[in-house]
Amino acid sequence: MKVLWQSQYGGPETLTVREAPHPVPGSGEVLVRVRAASIDLGTRHLMTGLPLVMRPVTGLRAPRQHVPGRAFAGVVETVGEDVVGFATGDEVYGTTSGSLADLVAAREDKIAAKPASLDFASAAAMPVSAVTALQGLRDVGRLEAGQSVLVIGASGGVGTYAVQLARALGAGRVDAVCSGAKADLVRRLGADDVIDYTQTEPGADGRRWDLVLDIAGNRAVAALRRLLTERGTVVFVGGEGGGRWLGGMERQLGAAALSPLVRHRLAMYVARENGSDLATLGEFADAKQLTSVVDGPYPFEEAARAIARLDAGAAVGKVVITVDDA
Repeated sequence: MKVLWQSQYGGPETLTVREAPHPVPGSGEVLVRVRAASIDLGTRHLMTGLPLVMRPVTGLRAPRQHVPGRAFAGVVETVGEDVVGFATGDEVYGTTSGSLADLVAAREDKIAAKPASLDFASAAAMPVSAVTALQGLRDVGRLEAGQSVLVIGASGGVGTYAVQLARALGAGRVDAVCSGAKADLVRRLGADDVIDYTQTEPGADGRRWDLVLDIAGNRAVAALRRLLTERGTVVFVGGEGGGRWLGGMERQLGAAALSPLVRHRLAMYVARENGSDLATLGEFADAKQLTSVVDGPYPFEEAARAIARLDAGAAVGKVVITVDDA
């Protein structure tokens, strides 16, 4: 089968298309023919091996996982033993290691039926970023109906979903931060107001929010706290920048240590991939409350160029790669 292969840490220049053996689904797994896969900043970190704190897990000198990608959408080819929820021919979406391949073996509890309202490219965009947005708002942020939400980094993969999900979960007001060039898109997704960070800082007019979802990952903790209502919450979704060892995680770790000592909640988390949340997202999608902003899709042979676009910060929404057009 065809895969995108990486034998050493680095950027898109380290990727090649090659043949690999077909995976065999184990107990509780399904074999899926991938129709589309998406990439995100997590993929980039795994490809580069940065921050270095990850390398005892990902591989000290070279990546242990040679095929990048986690999110996919496709059609079930066969099912392994003890699989009861899926059958050959089912259209599914979910996560597994090495999704940039013709075929993947995926655990039954990490996939769900593909939303009927979405094509494969739009579905493939969701499993990592939309789940991250959902858990950040609902579980970590504890969003309540009527509360105000500020999404910082609203035009990226997680941000475009967060704006829509905040609205779907009952937020009373949803504001967003992104560049002016992407403001119209974010308004169409449901933002009440879009703040162009190249022109002004959020909160400069005195506004405060109950929940701030910080996806951009470079503002000081003190600056984020100034954006909150008296008992407001900051949820740290990502941490870019910083040094080679921790890669921006210093900020979240410091915030977590500070949180018990102040009136605000300062929360960090790692999203949990699971089929139940994918099913919830599917319900939102089929109810026309959630859609994907797809950058692409790009043909499989142009996957390196697509990842370079993500590296350059030029992508809007989720970068999606078509694997099998059948």
